[in-house]
Amino acid sequence: MGCLFAARLRLAGFPVALVEKIVERKEAINRQGIRSEGVTGEHTVPVPVSSGKPSLPPDVMLIFVKSSETREAAEAVKTWLKPDTSVLTLQNGLGNVEILAEILGQRRVLGGATAEAATLLSHGRIRHAGQGKTLIAPLERLDTKAQEIASAFIRAGFETEVSQDLDSLLWGKLIVNVGINALAAITRLKNGQLPQFPEALVIIEEAVKEAATVAKARRVKLPYADPLSRVLEVCSATSDNVSSMLQDVLNKRPTEIDSINGAVVREGKALGIPTPINCTLTSLVRVIQQTYLTRYGEV
Repeated sequence: MGCLFAARLRLAGFPVALVEKIVERKEAINRQGIRSEGVTGEHTVPVPVSSGKPSLPPDVMLIFVKSSETREAAEAVKTWLKPDTSVLTLQNGLGNVEILAEILGQRRVLGGATAEAATLLSHGRIRHAGQGKTLIAPLERLDTKAQEIASAFIRAGFETEVSQDLDSLLWGKLIVNVGINALAAITRLKNGQLPQFPEALVIIEEAVKEAATVAKARRVKLPYADPLSRVLEVCSATSDNVSSMLQDVLNKRPTEIDSINGAVVREGKALGIPTPINCTLTSLVRVIQQTYLTRYGEV
């Protein structure tokens, strides 16, 4: 997702730089640029990449790291920021906004959610697998940077709106991820394949119903009327996408299960709401990632 947004913003004429801690990926992008294919065509875009402080202090910093790395990323970048630098997270799951606000200051942090979909094919090579709306919400209602960022995203070809209801955005995206990511990681199916199987559709429906019940108990107004229909719309719109959690499993990396389905389980427990399907999905993904090196039949 970082490569997708960097490439599209650079094509629109904005000065963009990436920060990447994986040396091989940094070297590949510096050597050959970001190569993007998919629903918005084929492009090769030169974008400078560093593994430390960029050469120019950023006006806006986008955070796309995994939720388990949010605190590490925030600690790393906090000395790079100007007094008026804004930090926007479009990450999956719950808890990222709170961590960024704690470390970087609430006044500079914006939360958001995007329905854009990208699959990492190799270092610096991505497939733009689906398009969707990007929503941005400031933590402080008087923040004017959100509209400026939205305008830049629109110029880069991303459908973008500003909202004042951050909880709605985060839970709206969370419920979509609850319905797709864990099940995709377990079954190894692309987004569009999941609803084709009645057995999978039952699991999607129950997981989404649990999450929506928890959101309602927290008095969160979701950005859509029918959570299940929204999840199925996203499956269709991103049908060729390999979900981020499945990408993690295929590459034997830690997943974001604890900030997605696991977050529903935690919130449900705090409210006294049972979430057995999300608990099962969370447990299964945890077992998969704990046994990457010992799974039978895998190389």
